[in-house]
Amino acid sequence: MHGLSIDEQILYLKKGLSELIREEDLKERLILSAGTGKPLRVKAGFDPTAPDLHLGHTVLLRKMKHFQDLGHTVIFLIGDMTGLIGDPTGRNVTRPPMTRDEINHNAETYKAQVFKILDQEKTEVRFNSEWLLPMTFPDVVHLCGRYTVARLLERDDFSKRYRDQIPISVHEFLYPLAQAYDSVALRADVEMGGSDQKFNLLVGRELQRDFGQSPQIVATTPLLEGLDGIEKMSKSKGNYVGITESPEQMFQKLMSISDALMYRYYELLTDMSVAGITALRARIESGAEHPMDAKIQLARRIVADFHSQADASRAAEEFNRVVRRGEIPAAVASIPLPEGVRNESGIHIPKLLARTGLAESVSDATRKLKAGAVEINDVRVNDLVYSGVAGELVIHVGRKWIRVVTNS
Repeated sequence: MHGLSIDEQILYLKKGLSELIREEDLKERLILSAGTGKPLRVKAGFDPTAPDLHLGHTVLLRKMKHFQDLGHTVIFLIGDMTGLIGDPTGRNVTRPPMTRDEINHNAETYKAQVFKILDQEKTEVRFNSEWLLPMTFPDVVHLCGRYTVARLLERDDFSKRYRDQIPISVHEFLYPLAQAYDSVALRADVEMGGSDQKFNLLVGRELQRDFGQSPQIVATTPLLEGLDGIEKMSKSKGNYVGITESPEQMFQKLMSISDALMYRYYELLTDMSVAGITALRARIESGAEHPMDAKIQLARRIVADFHSQADASRAAEEFNRVVRRGEIPAAVASIPLPEGVRNESGIHIPKLLARTGLAESVSDATRKLKAGAVEINDVRVNDLVYSGVAGELVIHVGRKWIRVVTNS
């Protein structure tokens, strides 16, 4: 990577970005870095709002890795102080602040997960409490004096809430200022973030200029669509792939995406070049390669990133065995029949599915039954009560399996 020309480096860094502000500034800094031997300082902040990361978060991490590939210093910034404020981005109500215990727990989990992609030896892990916590009240007032309410109200979510007379708490205005001050404290050359963070990143440029620093380059990454191909990937929407999930879970989830979404995932979740993705698309469109085979290779790449090549191979074989050949998974949990699901007529299936975690609730289980999504011992069932041969029931719902021992 170090042998690439400046233009080749920019092309490599631009792959998968939504926006780069400004490309000419980045070129100047890359030239300066090459001449002085001083690496760029590339910052990305993560508020530890949840204990686990999913593939949507890794889009940004992968771009950070690309800067590392070119010899630059990456700063993985954990927003333990901004997390206490609560990021108002995309919110139409005030986000409840997190507790210090929640933040500390999630931060430790993040640190363990990010090095599945980033090179630990080339990564600075910092906490913005280093410089935000020692600030006095006069310091905060002075910081607030460097930006106007009018400028803050230019932000889409703030302006919409103000227009719709939805309350905005004063502390929410502090969030973009605190994030911007992180760039000042770290003397960042580049700040990266999701496309929804553009406003905050631009505030960082202005604040750095106000503090006499060269304004940072802003590089935004797109928000990754979830498995449904519509909504952004989110644990709350259930359309996510967690990076700590088992190889088999990850593989099966990735195989469920559409053929069109597959190219997007290749672009944002792998290191395959733009030319390589274009060539892949051409082979599929010409019939030279089947989209299923390309999707299997995508799933193998991603699983190997977070586990190992051997795990990816086993997950692929398990997928072929279970999904393509219709066999029972190798590892299916075996549990006794829960109490309260059997009566004189037989086993109440919705209650059984809800009690065993194969459905979110009895009503959800009933919907799955009516949709024909439930199989017992390889036979699709629709009735609420199962009165078939008892003993051992292998139940299959979507991607979930379980073996229930009835003892009768």
